[in-house]
Amino acid sequence: MKSRDIAIVGILLAIGAIIRYMSLLIPGPIVSNLVIAFYSLAIILIAPTFREALGIGVVAGVVCALLSHSIFPPANLISEPIGAVVCLGTYLVLRDRFVLAPAVTTLVATFASGFSFIVISILAVAPTVLGKFGTLEAFLAVTVPIVLITATVNAAVAQALEMPASRALMRGTREKAPGRDARPVDES
Repeated sequence: MKSRDIAIVGILLAIGAIIRYMSLLIPGPIVSNLVIAFYSLAIILIAPTFREALGIGVVAGVVCALLSHSIFPPANLISEPIGAVVCLGTYLVLRDRFVLAPAVTTLVATFASGFSFIVISILAVAPTVLGKFGTLEAFLAVTVPIVLITATVNAAVAQALEMPASRALMRGTREKAPGRDARPVDES
């Protein structure tokens, strides 16, 4: 991965981390995860390899696990790499097909991450889930709408930011006008 791509991923994950930190003020069994919107945007902008997308997911998972009040924060270490890989695969299939590819890609990535998080949480801490919510259905009634709403918001964010971010990156790669690097000629 080029240094420029690493910088893009780092900046977008930092923005996602700041927003996630602020979202901790909202109580709930899982945290609405806008980090997904920003790692999806990074994947859409740089089109990494499978391993690089997996790495982006691992870093996002660590960020999300550290900044969480959800029922089982370590589930992020699995759900975010799943979301990142699904994001890459979905975008590679959709990118040249229609203009809403960033939104659909991010929606699918958020579903993959969110629902895998729910399944992992249920499997890992079933007694806590049952103790806190009484039934599995009650837990799902609270968490599934959070995933659905988050997926919708993430899709809108990624779609809205993809075009200006893509244009800004293209502007930065254009050939620069000749500078004042030429040395003055000594005419004496």
